[in-house]
Amino acid sequence: MKTTFLTEDFLLESPLAREVYHGHVEGLPVVDYHNHLDVRTLGQAAADIGVLWVASDPYKHRAMRMAGEPERVVTGGASSREKFDAWARTLPKTLGNPLFHWSCLEMKQVFGLDEVPDPASADRIWEACNAALPTGVAVLERFRVKQLSTSDDLLDDVSLHARVPRVRVTPSLRGDSILSLRKPWLERLGAVSDLEAFLEAVRSRLDVFAAAGCRIADHALDDGWTYVPTSFDEAARLYAAGEADARLRSFLLHWLGTEYARRGWVLLLHIGALRSTSSRLRTLSGPAGGYAALGSGCDIRSLCTLLDTLEASGRLPRCILFNLNPSDNAALATLTGSFAAEDGAPKLQFGPAWWYNDHLAGIEANLETLSAYSLLPLSVGMTTDSRSVLSFSRHDYFRRILCNFLASKAVRGQLPADADLLGRVAADIACHNAEHWIDG
Repeated sequence: MKTTFLTEDFLLESPLAREVYHGHVEGLPVVDYHNHLDVRTLGQAAADIGVLWVASDPYKHRAMRMAGEPERVVTGGASSREKFDAWARTLPKTLGNPLFHWSCLEMKQVFGLDEVPDPASADRIWEACNAALPTGVAVLERFRVKQLSTSDDLLDDVSLHARVPRVRVTPSLRGDSILSLRKPWLERLGAVSDLEAFLEAVRSRLDVFAAAGCRIADHALDDGWTYVPTSFDEAARLYAAGEADARLRSFLLHWLGTEYARRGWVLLLHIGALRSTSSRLRTLSGPAGGYAALGSGCDIRSLCTLLDTLEASGRLPRCILFNLNPSDNAALATLTGSFAAEDGAPKLQFGPAWWYNDHLAGIEANLETLSAYSLLPLSVGMTTDSRSVLSFSRHDYFRRILCNFLASKAVRGQLPADADLLGRVAADIACHNAEHWIDG
């Protein structure tokens, strides 16, 4: 399948868009503040292109299921070549889906191929890619990745990040295990006696993360989430009784927010996923198998109560709000003006188009929302939120859409047709804002 539409001006619809992108953004380094890469594998080359391209990507798994491929060749026991062939059968059916754009970019930007697999070309692409498999670090260098933060459980070994060569890799905390309070995890932590001991054990691990360079914590506020202000005494009673209900989780999230603020960390809140869909697929493919859906609208009042109580205590960390349900975009974006810091620095950011919204129309809608309800030039830009190192091509995808978005408004007379002005704004959003704001 030829990809001749991927010219150097892909998605750049005007001379001004091309000037902004090529003159100000194209060569910028990448700062990716949230992804799910496995730090243990970054120094290695994958066994084959099936492992590198298909095995760790729930986006592709979801499309393969929708195209009628059996679970055996999606996440099951089929060989890597069989899974690659299943993806080659599926890829032509993604025309119009962001997976088509992403896959074409990955083939061209990593392997220099102006075609992507389909059933007719699968053998040739398999051989060509396997003859030139890069290490994870080499892929990151190809995409000019300057720094990235992986998503790590509180009990993960975060000493490994400093050993990754040539790219600054730091851990970020995925805090969902702390709130779930599952007994096997608690036993590994070594704190199951009472709430005070649990908090002290968590605090000790937070210190380990901080020493390893962590500046970010991430929590999921899934469909049905609610915040209930809860005292320490009530939380201690619930903990002792083994009742991990909304009250105890609310207490823990508030306590964690104060700890993050004390350390100067950024809190990422991923809002609105409905992860409990098919129990069959969860059993077959695990908790991140590509079968989640958009949840119902966010409980904005609960979110504001959480942020307000943290602010009232003087311990509101800087936050990025990632929203999955587009119906909440405006409401959440307006919150960026509701909790401004005394020093004038942005306290809340409305995050980039996330997950199912990470496509051409979704990114443009996200940029429109930022423009209308917040301050677009202060945006912290794009992050991959991906398990595949090849997905770092999405930064270029985002940057092209961003430059075209700004230039299109200028062409219509809504912004100054000043390439230098638009270029500075695009460069800040694409790279510099995240680089400076995350590090505080």
